[in-house]
Amino acid sequence: MHRPMLSLNRPPCDDGVVRSAPDTPGCAERAKPWVLAATILGSSMAFIDGSVVNVALPAIQADLAASVSGAQWVVNAYMLMLGALMLVGGSAGDRFGRRRIFALGIIIFTAASVACGLAPNTTALIAARAAQGVGGALLVPSSLAIIGASFPKEERGSAIGTWAGFSALTTALGPVLGGWLVDALSWRMIFFINLPLALITLAIAFRYVPESRDETNDAGVDWRGGLLATLGLGAVVYGLTIASDLGWAHPAVFGALLAGALALALFVRSEAHAPSPMMPLGLFQSATFSGANALTLLLYFALSGALFFLPFNLIRLQGYSATLAGAAFLPFTLIMGGLSRWSGGLFDRFGAKWPLIIGPVITAAGFALFALPGIGGSYWTTFFPAMVLLGLGMAVSVAPLTTAVMDAVAERHAGAASGINNAISRVAGMLAVALLGAVAVGVFEAALDERVAKLQLLPEVRQALEAEVPRLAEAEVPPQVDGADRTVLARALDESFLQSFRVVMLIATGLALASALCAALTIRTSRDRIARQSGISTTRPS
Repeated sequence: MHRPMLSLNRPPCDDGVVRSAPDTPGCAERAKPWVLAATILGSSMAFIDGSVVNVALPAIQADLAASVSGAQWVVNAYMLMLGALMLVGGSAGDRFGRRRIFALGIIIFTAASVACGLAPNTTALIAARAAQGVGGALLVPSSLAIIGASFPKEERGSAIGTWAGFSALTTALGPVLGGWLVDALSWRMIFFINLPLALITLAIAFRYVPESRDETNDAGVDWRGGLLATLGLGAVVYGLTIASDLGWAHPAVFGALLAGALALALFVRSEAHAPSPMMPLGLFQSATFSGANALTLLLYFALSGALFFLPFNLIRLQGYSATLAGAAFLPFTLIMGGLSRWSGGLFDRFGAKWPLIIGPVITAAGFALFALPGIGGSYWTTFFPAMVLLGLGMAVSVAPLTTAVMDAVAERHAGAASGINNAISRVAGMLAVALLGAVAVGVFEAALDERVAKLQLLPEVRQALEAEVPRLAEAEVPPQVDGADRTVLARALDESFLQSFRVVMLIATGLALASALCAALTIRTSRDRIARQSGISTTRPS
Protein backbone atom coordinates (compact mmCIF):
# COMPACT_ATOMS: atom_id res chain seq x y z
CA MET A 1 0.00 0.00 0.00
CA HIS A 2 1.40 3.36 -0.97
CA ARG A 3 2.00 5.73 1.92
CA PRO A 4 2.38 9.49 1.84
CA MET A 5 5.18 11.07 3.75
CA LEU A 6 4.53 12.18 7.26
CA SER A 7 4.87 15.68 8.50
CA LEU A 8 7.46 15.78 11.23
CA ASN A 9 5.24 13.54 13.30
CA ARG A 10 2.21 13.10 11.09
CA PRO A 11 0.16 10.06 12.08
CA PRO A 12 -0.20 6.79 10.16
CA CYS A 13 -3.40 5.68 8.42
CA ASP A 14 -4.26 9.02 6.77
CA ASP A 15 -4.72 7.39 3.37
CA GLY A 16 -6.48 4.49 5.09
CA VAL A 17 -9.37 6.85 5.79
CA VAL A 18 -9.71 7.49 2.05
CA ARG A 19 -9.27 3.88 0.95
CA SER A 20 -11.82 2.60 3.44
CA ALA A 21 -14.65 4.85 2.20
CA PRO A 22 -17.57 2.99 0.60
CA ASP A 23 -17.57 2.84 -3.17
CA THR A 24 -19.32 5.80 -4.81
CA PRO A 25 -19.81 6.99 -8.39
CA GLY A 26 -17.74 10.03 -7.48
CA CYS A 27 -18.25 13.63 -8.51
CA ALA A 28 -18.25 15.20 -11.96
CA GLU A 29 -15.01 14.78 -13.90
CA ARG A 30 -14.38 18.51 -14.19
CA ALA A 31 -14.72 18.94 -10.41
CA LYS A 32 -12.14 16.32 -9.44
CA PRO A 33 -9.02 18.50 -9.87
CA TRP A 34 -10.69 21.20 -7.80
CA VAL A 35 -11.61 18.68 -5.08
CA LEU A 36 -7.95 17.67 -4.86
CA ALA A 37 -6.86 21.32 -4.82
CA ALA A 38 -9.22 22.18 -1.96
CA THR A 39 -8.34 19.14 0.14
CA ILE A 40 -4.60 19.57 -0.47
CA LEU A 41 -4.69 23.23 0.54
CA GLY A 42 -6.89 22.51 3.56
CA SER A 43 -4.72 19.63 4.75
CA SER A 44 -1.57 21.67 4.13
CA MET A 45 -2.75 24.27 6.63
CA ALA A 46 -2.80 21.66 9.38
CA PHE A 47 0.39 19.94 8.21
CA ILE A 48 2.40 23.17 7.96
CA ASP A 49 1.11 24.37 11.32
CA GLY A 50 2.03 21.08 12.98
CA SER A 51 5.61 21.17 11.70
CA VAL A 52 6.56 24.85 11.95
CA VAL A 53 5.35 25.49 15.50
CA ASN A 54 8.06 23.24 16.95
CA VAL A 55 10.74 25.17 15.05
CA ALA A 56 9.28 28.45 16.29
CA LEU A 57 8.88 27.34 19.92
CA PRO A 58 12.24 28.69 21.14
CA ALA A 59 11.41 32.12 19.73
CA ILE A 60 7.88 31.97 21.17
CA GLN A 61 9.16 30.99 24.60
CA ALA A 62 11.78 33.73 24.60
CA ASP A 63 9.43 36.47 23.33
CA LEU A 64 6.62 35.66 25.76
CA ALA A 65 8.97 34.79 28.66
CA ALA A 66 7.20 31.44 29.00
CA SER A 67 8.22 28.51 31.16
CA VAL A 68 8.72 25.09 29.65
CA SER A 69 5.20 24.18 30.81
CA GLY A 70 3.88 27.14 28.82
CA ALA A 71 5.75 25.93 25.74
CA GLN A 72 4.33 22.45 26.35
CA TRP A 73 0.79 23.81 26.39
CA VAL A 74 1.35 25.75 23.18
CA VAL A 75 1.79 22.34 21.55
CA ASN A 76 -0.54 20.29 23.72
CA ALA A 77 -3.58 22.59 23.67
CA TYR A 78 -3.73 21.99 19.92
CA MET A 79 -2.98 18.27 20.16
CA LEU A 80 -5.53 17.75 22.95
CA MET A 81 -8.47 19.10 20.98
CA LEU A 82 -7.28 17.53 17.72
CA GLY A 83 -6.73 14.06 19.20
CA ALA A 84 -9.83 13.99 21.38
CA LEU A 85 -12.27 15.38 18.81
CA MET A 86 -10.99 14.03 15.50
CA LEU A 87 -13.28 11.00 15.50
CA VAL A 88 -16.22 13.26 16.40
CA GLY A 89 -15.25 15.57 13.54
CA GLY A 90 -15.29 12.69 11.08
CA SER A 91 -18.72 11.57 12.26
CA ALA A 92 -20.06 15.12 12.07
CA GLY A 93 -18.95 15.35 8.43
CA ASP A 94 -20.68 12.09 7.55
CA ARG A 95 -23.90 13.23 9.20
CA PHE A 96 -24.14 16.96 8.48
CA GLY A 97 -22.22 17.21 5.21
CA ARG A 98 -18.52 16.79 4.59
CA ARG A 99 -18.04 20.05 2.70
CA ARG A 100 -19.98 21.97 5.35
CA ILE A 101 -17.87 20.60 8.22
CA PHE A 102 -14.68 21.02 6.15
CA ALA A 103 -15.49 24.70 5.58
CA LEU A 104 -16.46 25.20 9.23
CA GLY A 105 -13.15 23.65 10.30
CA ILE A 106 -11.22 26.00 8.00
CA ILE A 107 -13.05 29.04 9.34
CA ILE A 108 -12.43 28.08 12.98
CA PHE A 109 -8.82 27.12 12.27
CA THR A 110 -8.12 30.38 10.46
CA ALA A 111 -9.79 32.63 13.02
CA ALA A 112 -7.81 30.85 15.72
CA SER A 113 -4.61 31.25 13.68
CA VAL A 114 -5.13 35.00 13.55
CA ALA A 115 -5.73 34.98 17.31
CA CYS A 116 -2.46 33.06 17.76
CA GLY A 117 -0.58 35.65 15.72
CA LEU A 118 -2.05 38.49 17.80
CA ALA A 119 -1.69 36.75 21.19
CA PRO A 120 -0.26 39.21 23.76
CA ASN A 121 0.79 36.52 26.22
CA THR A 122 1.18 32.79 26.71
CA THR A 123 -2.33 32.27 28.10
CA ALA A 124 -3.97 33.88 25.08
CA LEU A 125 -1.76 31.87 22.73
CA ILE A 126 -2.66 28.59 24.45
CA ALA A 127 -6.38 29.38 24.26
CA ALA A 128 -6.08 30.20 20.55
CA ARG A 129 -4.12 27.00 19.94
CA ALA A 130 -6.92 25.01 21.58
CA ALA A 131 -9.40 26.64 19.20
CA GLN A 132 -7.07 25.74 16.33
CA GLY A 133 -7.27 22.13 17.48
CA VAL A 134 -11.07 22.21 17.31
CA GLY A 135 -10.85 23.54 13.77
CA GLY A 136 -8.29 20.90 12.85
CA ALA A 137 -10.50 18.13 14.27
CA LEU A 138 -13.21 19.21 11.81
CA LEU A 139 -10.91 20.04 8.92
CA VAL A 140 -8.54 17.06 8.72
CA PRO A 141 -10.97 14.09 8.71
CA SER A 142 -13.41 15.94 6.45
CA SER A 143 -10.72 16.64 3.85
CA LEU A 144 -9.87 12.93 3.67
CA ALA A 145 -13.56 11.95 3.62
CA ILE A 146 -14.22 14.35 0.73
CA ILE A 147 -11.60 12.56 -1.38
CA GLY A 148 -13.17 9.20 -0.50
CA ALA A 149 -16.63 10.47 -1.47
CA SER A 150 -15.52 12.22 -4.68
CA PHE A 151 -13.48 9.46 -6.30
CA PRO A 152 -14.64 5.90 -7.07
CA LYS A 153 -12.43 3.13 -5.69
CA GLU A 154 -10.58 2.54 -8.94
CA GLU A 155 -9.44 6.20 -9.00
CA ARG A 156 -8.56 6.63 -5.33
CA GLY A 157 -5.01 5.33 -5.66
CA SER A 158 -4.14 8.08 -8.12
CA ALA A 159 -5.96 10.70 -6.04
CA ILE A 160 -4.14 9.60 -2.89
CA GLY A 161 -0.82 9.72 -4.77
CA THR A 162 -1.46 13.31 -5.88
CA TRP A 163 -2.60 14.35 -2.42
CA ALA A 164 0.40 12.60 -0.86
CA GLY A 165 2.88 14.20 -3.25
CA PHE A 166 1.76 17.73 -2.46
CA SER A 167 1.58 16.86 1.25
CA ALA A 168 5.19 15.69 0.99
CA LEU A 169 6.21 19.00 -0.56
CA THR A 170 4.53 21.10 2.14
CA THR A 171 5.97 18.79 4.79
CA ALA A 172 9.52 19.21 3.55
CA LEU A 173 9.31 22.97 2.99
CA GLY A 174 7.13 23.85 5.99
CA PRO A 175 9.83 23.90 8.69
CA VAL A 176 12.25 25.77 6.42
CA LEU A 177 9.63 28.37 5.51
CA GLY A 178 8.56 28.67 9.13
CA GLY A 179 12.15 29.08 10.28
CA TRP A 180 12.76 31.77 7.67
CA LEU A 181 9.65 33.66 8.78
CA VAL A 182 10.83 33.51 12.40
CA ASP A 183 14.30 34.80 11.47
CA ALA A 184 13.24 37.43 8.93
CA LEU A 185 10.00 38.70 10.47
CA SER A 186 8.45 37.16 13.59
CA TRP A 187 7.13 33.88 14.91
CA ARG A 188 3.68 35.43 14.62
CA MET A 189 3.89 35.21 10.83
CA ILE A 190 3.74 31.40 10.89
CA PHE A 191 0.11 31.75 11.96
CA PHE A 192 -0.84 34.60 9.62
CA ILE A 193 0.16 32.59 6.50
CA ASN A 194 -2.95 30.47 7.09
CA LEU A 195 -5.23 33.40 6.19
CA PRO A 196 -4.57 33.54 2.40
CA LEU A 197 -4.53 29.73 2.20
CA ALA A 198 -7.92 29.60 3.91
CA LEU A 199 -9.52 32.19 1.62
CA ILE A 200 -8.37 30.33 -1.50
CA THR A 201 -9.49 26.98 -0.09
CA LEU A 202 -12.95 28.24 0.86
CA ALA A 203 -13.44 29.84 -2.55
CA ILE A 204 -12.61 26.55 -4.29
CA ALA A 205 -14.67 24.47 -1.88
CA PHE A 206 -17.88 26.48 -2.21
CA ARG A 207 -17.49 26.84 -5.99
CA TYR A 208 -16.44 23.34 -7.03
CA VAL A 209 -16.58 20.75 -4.23
CA PRO A 210 -19.93 18.90 -4.13
CA GLU A 211 -21.64 18.29 -0.82
CA SER A 212 -21.80 14.69 0.39
CA ARG A 213 -22.95 12.83 3.48
CA ASP A 214 -23.63 9.27 4.59
CA GLU A 215 -27.32 8.88 3.82
CA THR A 216 -27.41 5.33 5.22
CA ASN A 217 -26.23 6.28 8.70
CA ASP A 218 -28.85 7.95 10.87
CA ALA A 219 -26.98 7.46 14.15
CA GLY A 220 -26.11 10.59 16.10
CA VAL A 221 -22.65 12.04 16.66
CA ASP A 222 -20.96 10.80 19.84
CA TRP A 223 -20.69 14.21 21.53
CA ARG A 224 -20.63 12.65 25.01
CA GLY A 225 -17.67 10.47 24.09
CA GLY A 226 -15.82 13.48 22.66
CA LEU A 227 -16.47 15.53 25.82
CA LEU A 228 -15.32 12.75 28.16
CA ALA A 229 -12.21 12.10 26.07
CA THR A 230 -11.34 15.80 26.10
CA LEU A 231 -11.87 16.14 29.85
CA GLY A 232 -9.98 12.95 30.67
CA LEU A 233 -6.99 13.60 28.43
CA GLY A 234 -6.91 17.27 29.41
CA ALA A 235 -6.79 16.45 33.13
CA VAL A 236 -4.05 13.85 32.65
CA VAL A 237 -1.94 16.22 30.57
CA TYR A 238 -2.50 19.04 33.07
CA GLY A 239 -1.32 16.79 35.91
CA LEU A 240 1.78 15.68 34.01
CA THR A 241 2.62 19.26 33.04
CA ILE A 242 2.35 20.85 36.49
CA ALA A 243 4.39 18.00 37.97
CA SER A 244 7.54 19.72 36.66
CA ASP A 245 6.71 22.81 38.77
CA LEU A 246 5.02 21.31 41.85
CA GLY A 247 6.54 17.84 42.13
CA TRP A 248 4.87 14.47 41.72
CA ALA A 249 3.70 14.30 45.34
CA HIS A 250 1.72 17.56 45.22
CA PRO A 251 -2.05 17.11 45.79
CA ALA A 252 -2.89 19.10 42.65
CA VAL A 253 -0.86 16.69 40.52
CA PHE A 254 -2.42 13.63 42.11
CA GLY A 255 -5.91 15.14 41.92
CA ALA A 256 -5.59 16.03 38.23
CA LEU A 257 -4.30 12.57 37.32
CA LEU A 258 -7.04 10.89 39.34
CA ALA A 259 -9.75 13.07 37.77
CA GLY A 260 -8.36 12.29 34.32
CA ALA A 261 -8.32 8.56 34.99
CA LEU A 262 -11.93 8.66 36.20
CA ALA A 263 -13.08 10.64 33.15
CA LEU A 264 -11.31 8.21 30.82
CA ALA A 265 -12.92 5.27 32.64
CA LEU A 266 -16.31 6.92 32.08
CA PHE A 267 -15.35 7.41 28.43
CA VAL A 268 -14.70 3.68 28.02
CA ARG A 269 -18.00 2.88 29.73
CA SER A 270 -19.81 5.37 27.52
CA GLU A 271 -18.28 3.88 24.36
CA ALA A 272 -19.42 0.41 25.41
CA HIS A 273 -23.06 1.53 25.49
CA ALA A 274 -23.22 4.34 22.90
CA PRO A 275 -25.42 3.61 19.84
CA SER A 276 -22.77 5.09 17.54
CA PRO A 277 -19.49 5.21 19.50
CA MET A 278 -16.56 7.27 18.25
CA MET A 279 -14.28 4.39 19.31
CA PRO A 280 -15.97 0.97 18.86
CA LEU A 281 -14.41 -1.18 21.60
CA GLY A 282 -15.14 -4.39 19.72
CA LEU A 283 -12.30 -3.61 17.32
CA PHE A 284 -9.81 -4.26 20.11
CA GLN A 285 -10.83 -7.92 20.19
CA SER A 286 -8.32 -8.35 17.38
CA ALA A 287 -4.89 -8.96 18.89
CA THR A 288 -3.23 -7.49 15.82
CA PHE A 289 -5.33 -4.32 15.98
CA SER A 290 -4.62 -3.89 19.70
CA GLY A 291 -0.92 -4.61 19.19
CA ALA A 292 -0.63 -2.21 16.26
CA ASN A 293 -2.21 0.57 18.32
CA ALA A 294 0.03 -0.16 21.30
CA LEU A 295 2.99 0.01 18.92
CA THR A 296 1.69 3.33 17.58
CA LEU A 297 1.35 4.72 21.10
CA LEU A 298 4.95 3.81 22.02
CA LEU A 299 6.60 4.78 18.74
CA TYR A 300 4.81 8.10 18.28
CA PHE A 301 5.31 8.94 21.95
CA ALA A 302 9.05 8.59 21.35
CA LEU A 303 8.98 10.49 18.05
CA SER A 304 6.89 13.40 19.29
CA GLY A 305 8.93 13.79 22.46
CA ALA A 306 12.20 13.83 20.53
CA LEU A 307 10.94 16.32 17.95
CA PHE A 308 9.66 18.66 20.66
CA PHE A 309 13.09 19.02 22.30
CA LEU A 310 15.33 18.82 19.24
CA PRO A 311 14.77 22.41 17.99
CA PHE A 312 15.74 23.77 21.42
CA ASN A 313 19.04 21.91 21.19
CA LEU A 314 19.71 23.05 17.62
CA ILE A 315 18.83 26.71 18.24
CA ARG A 316 19.85 27.32 21.85
CA LEU A 317 22.86 25.02 22.24
CA GLN A 318 24.22 24.60 18.74
CA GLY A 319 23.53 28.18 17.64
CA TYR A 320 21.46 27.37 14.53
CA SER A 321 19.12 29.98 13.15
CA ALA A 322 15.47 28.98 13.00
CA THR A 323 15.82 28.57 9.22
CA LEU A 324 18.77 26.20 9.57
CA ALA A 325 16.98 24.30 12.34
CA GLY A 326 14.03 23.78 9.98
CA ALA A 327 16.39 22.68 7.19
CA ALA A 328 18.04 20.21 9.58
CA PHE A 329 14.86 18.09 9.39
CA LEU A 330 14.99 17.77 5.59
CA PRO A 331 16.87 14.43 5.56
CA PHE A 332 14.17 12.93 7.77
CA THR A 333 11.24 14.14 5.65
CA LEU A 334 12.91 13.53 2.27
CA ILE A 335 13.94 9.97 3.13
CA MET A 336 10.42 9.16 4.25
CA GLY A 337 8.97 10.66 1.08
CA GLY A 338 11.50 9.03 -1.21
CA LEU A 339 11.08 5.60 0.34
CA SER A 340 7.32 5.64 0.85
CA ARG A 341 6.50 3.55 -2.24
CA TRP A 342 9.38 1.15 -1.55
CA SER A 343 8.31 0.71 2.06
CA GLY A 344 4.74 0.01 0.89
CA GLY A 345 6.09 -3.04 -0.91
CA LEU A 346 7.66 -4.44 2.24
CA PHE A 347 4.29 -5.70 3.44
CA ASP A 348 3.68 -7.53 0.18
CA ARG A 349 7.04 -9.29 0.44
CA PHE A 350 7.40 -9.92 4.16
CA GLY A 351 4.08 -9.18 5.84
CA ALA A 352 3.78 -6.62 8.63
CA LYS A 353 5.62 -8.38 11.45
CA TRP A 354 9.28 -8.06 10.42
CA PRO A 355 9.09 -4.46 9.09
CA LEU A 356 7.36 -3.47 12.35
CA ILE A 357 10.22 -5.04 14.30
CA ILE A 358 13.11 -3.80 12.17
CA GLY A 359 11.72 -0.29 11.53
CA PRO A 360 11.39 0.70 15.20
CA VAL A 361 14.83 -0.78 15.94
CA ILE A 362 16.36 1.47 13.27
CA THR A 363 14.37 4.39 14.67
CA ALA A 364 15.71 3.59 18.15
CA ALA A 365 19.25 3.74 16.76
CA GLY A 366 18.46 7.22 15.39
CA PHE A 367 17.24 8.41 18.80
CA ALA A 368 20.38 6.99 20.42
CA LEU A 369 22.58 8.90 17.97
CA PHE A 370 20.82 12.14 18.92
CA ALA A 371 22.07 11.60 22.47
CA LEU A 372 25.75 11.57 21.42
CA PRO A 373 26.62 15.11 20.17
CA GLY A 374 27.92 17.67 22.62
CA ILE A 375 27.92 21.42 22.10
CA GLY A 376 29.34 22.44 18.72
CA GLY A 377 30.55 20.39 15.78
CA SER A 378 29.47 20.02 12.16
CA TYR A 379 25.86 19.14 11.44
CA TRP A 380 27.02 16.43 9.01
CA THR A 381 28.86 14.51 11.72
CA THR A 382 26.49 15.19 14.63
CA PHE A 383 22.78 15.36 13.76
CA PHE A 384 22.71 14.32 10.09
CA PRO A 385 23.40 10.58 10.72
CA ALA A 386 20.65 10.50 13.36
CA MET A 387 18.19 12.20 10.99
CA VAL A 388 18.97 9.64 8.28
CA LEU A 389 18.38 6.69 10.59
CA LEU A 390 15.22 8.27 11.99
CA GLY A 391 13.80 8.80 8.50
CA LEU A 392 14.76 5.29 7.39
CA GLY A 393 13.29 3.64 10.50
CA MET A 394 9.99 5.49 10.25
CA ALA A 395 9.79 4.83 6.49
CA VAL A 396 10.15 1.10 7.12
CA SER A 397 7.52 1.22 9.89
CA VAL A 398 4.66 3.38 8.65
CA ALA A 399 3.33 1.58 5.56
CA PRO A 400 3.24 -1.87 7.22
CA LEU A 401 1.67 -0.28 10.30
CA THR A 402 -1.09 1.26 8.20
CA THR A 403 -1.76 -2.03 6.45
CA ALA A 404 -1.70 -4.03 9.68
CA VAL A 405 -4.33 -1.74 11.20
CA MET A 406 -6.56 -1.87 8.13
CA ASP A 407 -6.24 -5.65 7.65
CA ALA A 408 -6.85 -6.48 11.33
CA VAL A 409 -10.56 -5.66 11.14
CA ALA A 410 -13.47 -6.35 8.82
CA GLU A 411 -13.64 -4.06 5.78
CA ARG A 412 -16.75 -2.29 7.06
CA HIS A 413 -14.76 -1.16 10.13
CA ALA A 414 -11.67 0.00 8.23
CA GLY A 415 -12.58 3.68 8.44
CA ALA A 416 -13.11 3.53 12.20
CA ALA A 417 -9.90 1.51 12.64
CA SER A 418 -7.78 4.01 10.73
CA GLY A 419 -9.39 6.92 12.56
CA ILE A 420 -8.67 5.36 15.95
CA ASN A 421 -5.04 4.75 15.00
CA ASN A 422 -4.65 8.37 13.87
CA ALA A 423 -6.17 9.62 17.12
CA ILE A 424 -3.89 7.39 19.20
CA SER A 425 -0.80 8.73 17.43
CA ARG A 426 -1.85 12.29 18.28
CA VAL A 427 -2.68 11.42 21.88
CA ALA A 428 0.74 9.76 22.14
CA GLY A 429 2.40 12.99 21.01
CA MET A 430 0.46 15.04 23.53
CA LEU A 431 1.34 12.72 26.42
CA ALA A 432 4.98 12.67 25.33
CA VAL A 433 5.34 16.44 25.43
CA ALA A 434 3.72 16.58 28.88
CA LEU A 435 5.52 13.67 30.54
CA LEU A 436 8.95 14.11 28.97
CA GLY A 437 8.78 17.82 29.73
CA ALA A 438 8.43 17.00 33.43
CA VAL A 439 11.30 14.51 33.19
CA ALA A 440 13.52 17.00 31.37
CA VAL A 441 12.95 19.74 33.95
CA GLY A 442 13.73 17.31 36.78
CA VAL A 443 16.99 16.18 35.16
CA PHE A 444 17.91 19.77 34.29
CA GLU A 445 17.37 20.92 37.87
CA ALA A 446 19.41 18.07 39.35
CA ALA A 447 22.26 18.57 36.86
CA LEU A 448 22.32 22.33 37.47
CA ASP A 449 22.34 21.86 41.26
CA GLU A 450 25.30 19.52 40.95
CA ARG A 451 27.29 22.04 38.91
CA VAL A 452 26.30 25.07 40.99
CA ALA A 453 27.26 23.29 44.23
CA LYS A 454 30.91 23.47 43.12
CA LEU A 455 30.75 27.26 42.72
CA GLN A 456 30.91 29.99 45.35
CA LEU A 457 27.69 31.85 44.60
CA LEU A 458 25.77 34.39 46.63
CA PRO A 459 22.41 33.18 48.02
CA GLU A 460 20.47 35.64 45.87
CA VAL A 461 22.21 34.30 42.75
CA ARG A 462 21.30 30.73 43.66
CA GLN A 463 17.71 31.80 44.24
CA ALA A 464 17.60 33.56 40.87
CA LEU A 465 18.98 30.45 39.15
CA GLU A 466 16.29 28.29 40.78
CA ALA A 467 13.65 30.61 39.34
CA GLU A 468 15.10 30.01 35.85
CA VAL A 469 14.84 26.20 36.05
CA PRO A 470 11.23 25.98 34.71
CA ARG A 471 12.38 27.74 31.51
CA LEU A 472 14.72 24.83 30.69
CA ALA A 473 16.62 25.67 27.46
CA GLU A 474 15.60 29.34 27.76
CA ALA A 475 17.05 29.66 31.29
CA GLU A 476 19.40 32.65 31.55
CA VAL A 477 22.22 33.70 33.84
CA PRO A 478 20.93 36.17 36.47
CA PRO A 479 21.72 39.78 35.47
CA GLN A 480 23.67 40.47 38.68
CA VAL A 481 26.36 37.98 37.64
CA ASP A 482 29.17 39.30 35.45
CA GLY A 483 32.72 38.57 34.37
CA ALA A 484 34.12 35.06 34.47
CA ASP A 485 31.31 33.83 36.72
CA ARG A 486 28.80 34.67 34.02
CA THR A 487 30.65 32.53 31.48
CA VAL A 488 30.89 29.64 33.94
CA LEU A 489 27.18 29.78 34.77
CA ALA A 490 26.19 30.02 31.11
CA ARG A 491 28.22 26.88 30.45
CA ALA A 492 26.57 25.16 33.43
CA LEU A 493 23.11 25.97 32.07
CA ASP A 494 24.00 24.68 28.62
CA GLU A 495 25.53 21.46 29.91
CA SER A 496 22.58 20.85 32.23
CA PHE A 497 20.11 21.18 29.36
CA LEU A 498 22.29 18.91 27.22
CA GLN A 499 22.13 16.28 29.96
CA SER A 500 18.33 16.52 30.13
CA PHE A 501 18.15 16.31 26.31
CA ARG A 502 20.23 13.16 26.32
CA VAL A 503 17.98 11.55 28.92
CA VAL A 504 14.92 12.33 26.78
CA MET A 505 16.58 10.77 23.73
CA LEU A 506 17.52 7.64 25.64
CA ILE A 507 13.95 7.31 26.91
CA ALA A 508 12.79 7.65 23.28
CA THR A 509 15.27 4.92 22.35
CA GLY A 510 13.82 2.59 24.96
CA LEU A 511 10.25 3.27 23.88
CA ALA A 512 11.08 2.60 20.21
CA LEU A 513 12.64 -0.72 21.20
CA ALA A 514 9.55 -1.49 23.29
CA SER A 515 7.39 -0.87 20.22
CA ALA A 516 9.50 -3.39 18.29
CA LEU A 517 8.95 -5.92 21.06
CA CYS A 518 5.23 -5.19 20.94
CA ALA A 519 5.23 -6.00 17.22
CA ALA A 520 7.10 -9.24 17.84
CA LEU A 521 4.49 -10.34 20.37
CA THR A 522 1.26 -9.25 18.70
CA ILE A 523 1.54 -8.74 14.93
CA ARG A 524 0.70 -11.58 12.56
CA THR A 525 3.51 -13.41 10.80
CA SER A 526 3.75 -13.55 7.03
CA ARG A 527 2.41 -17.13 7.23
CA ASP A 528 -0.75 -15.77 8.82
CA ARG A 529 -1.01 -13.26 5.98
CA ILE A 530 -0.72 -16.00 3.37
CA ALA A 531 -3.39 -18.02 5.18
CA ARG A 532 -5.67 -15.00 5.27
CA GLN A 533 -5.18 -14.39 1.54
CA SER A 534 -6.19 -18.02 1.01
CA GLY A 535 -9.44 -17.40 2.82
CA ILE A 536 -8.45 -18.85 6.22
CA SER A 537 -9.35 -16.57 9.11
CA THR A 538 -6.66 -16.24 11.78
CA THR A 539 -8.25 -13.48 13.84
CA ARG A 540 -11.51 -13.39 15.70
CA PRO A 541 -13.83 -11.08 13.76
CA SER A 542 -14.45 -7.67 15.23
